[in-house]
Amino acid sequence: MVQTTERLVTTDAQRYLLIYMIAVLVILTALVIVFFVFFQKRKNKLLMDKIKQQRAFDKEMQRAQTEVQEQTLKNIGWELHDNVGQLLAYANMQMNMLNAQVEEKVKPTLNATSETIKQSLQEVRALSKSLNNDVLLNMGLIDSIKNEVTRLERLKFETVNFDIVGEEHPLQDKKHQVILFRILQEFFSNSVKYSEADTLSIQLNYQPDILEITVADNGKGFDVELAEKGSGLINMKSRAELIKTSFNLTSKQDVGTKLVLNYPLV
Repeated sequence: MVQTTERLVTTDAQRYLLIYMIAVLVILTALVIVFFVFFQKRKNKLLMDKIKQQRAFDKEMQRAQTEVQEQTLKNIGWELHDNVGQLLAYANMQMNMLNAQVEEKVKPTLNATSETIKQSLQEVRALSKSLNNDVLLNMGLIDSIKNEVTRLERLKFETVNFDIVGEEHPLQDKKHQVILFRILQEFFSNSVKYSEADTLSIQLNYQPDILEITVADNGKGFDVELAEKGSGLINMKSRAELIKTSFNLTSKQDVGTKLVLNYPLV
């Protein structure tokens, strides 16, 4: 009887010890899980903070780069307008004075030269407008594009179609219209230099929440993957990212190149 009682006591003690060990193990496991979850949350928060800081830094670098580029273009625009433009205007005035003093047989040549100088002066003035961001801010996006269309028709293309669909919505941030115009200007420049196109189309489609801008040429096209490594396309993309605008550039050989921008109006 005594042995039976001792066995029961021993069994109860072992049971209590086992329960105690299980309880300790459960508590330790729970603490490990809680610590692990807390550690993961802390780690994720640090990673997210680092990503946000990197994005903020990249955005600030893009903004600074854009501002430097704009200031450079602005200075060039001033130089063209104030120096080159004045020199051409003076040259044209001199040609008109000379035209009254030369023989009749020389006048056709002088008139042709004078006309060339006039056209050059118009080109310089139009170019100086498109390079100066202050002028672009005053002109607005549509008038800036119209000014560029006039240049492109004189410079390269036989046909430039510019269409506006929907009711015009003013951009909340006027500086964004300069950035949008610079993206288009880069496309125009590449099209003039490389595409061998004779037709260019531009469309502004004003929707309730989005301004969809589509530009396309009928040139020889190019390999977009190779172009992505170039500074021109990188610059266009970074400008689009700066104003949260979707950027889609496609090109097909012997068909042409097309760019679609979706700028959020809201």
